[in-house]
Amino acid sequence: MTNLNGKIALVTGASSGIGAATAAKLAEAGARVGIAARRTEKLADLKKQIEAKGGEALVIEMDVVDAPSIEAGVRKLVDAYGSIDILVNNAGLMPLSDIDQFKLDEWHRMLDVNVKGLLNTTAAVLPEMIKQHSGHIINMSSIAGRKVFKGLSVYCATKHAVTAFSDGLRMEVGQKHGVRVTCIQPGAVATELYDHITDPGYRQQMDELSSQMTFLQSEDIGDTIVFAAQAPAHVDVAELFVLPVEQGW
Repeated sequence: MTNLNGKIALVTGASSGIGAATAAKLAEAGARVGIAARRTEKLADLKKQIEAKGGEALVIEMDVVDAPSIEAGVRKLVDAYGSIDILVNNAGLMPLSDIDQFKLDEWHRMLDVNVKGLLNTTAAVLPEMIKQHSGHIINMSSIAGRKVFKGLSVYCATKHAVTAFSDGLRMEVGQKHGVRVTCIQPGAVATELYDHITDPGYRQQMDELSSQMTFLQSEDIGDTIVFAAQAPAHVDVAELFVLPVEQGW
């Protein structure tokens, strides 16, 4: 297995949910973690939690929609630690609504964060990995990147894009540059994503779903990401599809 001691990781959307749990899990495994998000007060709390357990974290104020802020954040991490070995593209939004409600602002915001944000961050980090001829990019897709659900048309489109980009990225940078690419595809996870739902009917539907099954926890996905990152250097865990037992598919 790959030893993560001393590895440098950057986790976007680290202020809560899967991002925060992943950062904590990577730090527990020995990585030094750049925790990136817009809500720096949440990041400061996470940094304290990581350090209380003997880990190391660097707070990075970052908006994945804003390329200059990403470039500045990546530079801050590289200046502090010298390299970037692992990128976890986790930042994302999931507001549910039917197409005929025409919530264009939500559609465009999802595209900006879920797709363009991931591309922005990858473009900022990948040159560092190419330079060192090693690295691991872990992209957060979803069951919605495999299957389309009512009310999630645009979100599904963004996650299908993440899955497709991950496959193409793996083909282009794996053998050529020694960079591994993993696409994580969770089912239902108990996170703040549901707070983005503005449609009362879909919000109630998600609440009902959560009462019918035991959702995955953010820590479950954090463990999954650490598993992929710790795979032997010659192994690329290309995809991990993770569901609650009761969700099936």
